[in-house]
Amino acid sequence: MTTQTLVVLAITVGIAAFVQGGSGLGFALVVAPVAGIVDPSLLPVFVLASMIPLNLYVAWRERASLDLRGARWITVARIAATPGGLALLWLIPDRSIGLFVGGATVAAALVSLAAPAFAPNRAAYVGAGLVTGLTETATGVGGPPLALVYQHRPPAELRSTVAACFLVGEVASLALLFATGRGRVADLGWAIALLPAIAAGAWLSRLVHQRIDARRMRLFVLVFALVSGTVLIAGP
Repeated sequence: MTTQTLVVLAITVGIAAFVQGGSGLGFALVVAPVAGIVDPSLLPVFVLASMIPLNLYVAWRERASLDLRGARWITVARIAATPGGLALLWLIPDRSIGLFVGGATVAAALVSLAAPAFAPNRAAYVGAGLVTGLTETATGVGGPPLALVYQHRPPAELRSTVAACFLVGEVASLALLFATGRGRVADLGWAIALLPAIAAGAWLSRLVHQRIDARRMRLFVLVFALVSGTVLIAGP
C-alpha cells in the first residue's frame, strides 16, 4: 500500500468516524466504496476491523439509550445470517468484488432514501438482522437495514443500538472470515495503523453529537454513498 493510499484511507476513516459518531450510521457507506476503489483486497476485513473500536466507543458513550429488546432480536438474526454472507463472498470472484460492493452500496442508499416511516416490531428487527448479516459479512456494508428500523427513533437510541449490534456482528463476521481463510492479518494491521484517524473522528463527534442535525447528516451520507458506489460500479 502506497503512502498516498494510506493518506486517502486515513482521511476517509476519520471523516466516516465523525459521521457515524454523530449520526449513528455512515461509516461503512463512506469507507467501503473508497477502499474498493483504492484496493479491493481490503474488503471486507479492513472495514469490519476499523469499525470495532468506533462502535465500542459509541455504544459505551450512549449506553443509557440502548434498546435492549431490539438489539437482542437483531443480533440473533445477524449471527444466524453470517454464514450466508460468507457464502456470498465465496461465490463472488475477486475481480467482481468492487462491482458487488458498489451495487450493494447504491441499493442500500436508495432503499434508505425511499423507505417510509414505520414503527419497528419483532419482524422488522429480525429482517434487519438477517440482511445485515448477509451484506456486512460479504462487503462490510450493513448499516442501512438497521438505520431503516431506527430512523424515526431518538438519535441517541439509534446511535447506541446500531453500534451495539454492529459490534457483536463485526466480531462474529471477522471470526468466521479468519476461520475459513478469507481474512488477512495485513488488513488488521492497516486498521490498527489508522486507529488515530478513527479516534480523532470519534472525539470530534463527541463535541457535536447532541447538536448535530442528524437528518442532514444522514442525507449527506446517503448521497455520498450513491456517488461513490456509482464510481465503484463504473470501474477504472
